[in-house]
Order: sequence, then C-alpha cells, then structure tokens
Amino acid sequence: MRIELATPADLSTLLAFREEAAAWISRTGSDQWSRPYPPERLLATIENHMVFMVRDGEATAATITLSPEAEDGLWTPDELREPSIFVTKLTTARTHAGADLGGRLLHWAGDRAFRQGAHWLRLDAWTTNEPLQRYYLRHGFQHVRTVLEGGAVNGGPRVSGWLAQRRTGPMGDHGFEDRTEQARSR
Repeated sequence: MRIELATPADLSTLLAFREEAAAWISRTGSDQWSRPYPPERLLATIENHMVFMVRDGEATAATITLSPEAEDGLWTPDELREPSIFVTKLTTARTHAGADLGGRLLHWAGDRAFRQGAHWLRLDAWTTNEPLQRYYLRHGFQHVRTVLEGGAVNGGPRVSGWLAQRRTGPMGDHGFEDRTEQARSR
C-alpha cells in the first residue's frame, strides 16, 4: 500500500468515504458524521496539501487529514504554543476494515509529525462515540479533556470535543510506501 497526497480529483471519493463511514457508524448507534461536511472546506484542505490517501492497487483504502492548525475553541493557548499536528477525518474503507489500517496510519502520522518538528499528535473525537475513544486510547493517545462549548464547523453544537494526544516520534516501519512530497524530498 502507498500513501499519496490527495488531489482535487479525490473530492468525490472522500465525500463517499464520509457517507460510507457515517452509515456504518449509524448502525453502531452513533450519530457521528450524520451532518454533511461542506465540500468546499474539504477541497480547501486538499489544496493545502493536508489530505493523504492510502491506495491499495487502484482502490482507495483509507484517508487521513493532518493539519498544523487546531479547530477554534478546543486547545488552550499554552497547548497551542507546543508544536503539534492535528489528525482529522481518519477513515478506512469498509473493504479494508479489520486490519488496523487506521493504527498504521496513526504511526505514519506520528512519524511524519516528528520529522516536521511537532512534539504532539493531537485529535478531537466525537464526544459520544466511546468505542472510537477507546480505539485512540489503545493506540497510545491520552485523553486530555472533553470540550462541549462552541459550535461545529458544519453547523450546530460542538459534537467533536473529546481531546486526546500522544507524543510524536520515529515509529519504525508502518508498512506504507510513502509517496508524499515530504518523502520525495528526503
């Protein structure tokens, strides 16, 4: 499997991933991702080289977005002074579920963030999705706090405010062929 930067041509694939994930999550009893995400916001992250695609042959197996910017209102000013990379929209295609592809992507992200000088890999997860929270804890993240105040970027009240972080560092072999710009510049 290889990791590549997403291109604008991937927008429809990413929107379909989100719909597929929302349908699966809904069957588990969670309302996570039930509100549509603005395509223009997703396209902006693609154009800013923050979205990465995992390809398995011709199939897209997973995606992750890494940003140096935190969503407003989640992290304290002191925390924001610490070099960090923020994980969002980690999604695995149902065709590739069950092989801990997401965990491998988190290792890749932690290694990438470390090489960029970040001390922390941080994320905010759905406040009511306890299985997802346990998933991140199993992958070395520590819960920081839960923020309920504020609004969501796609409207309505804040629903993704379970904050967690883990230290970055060299993660060894994650098993991906890294075809991103950073990999080519090494």
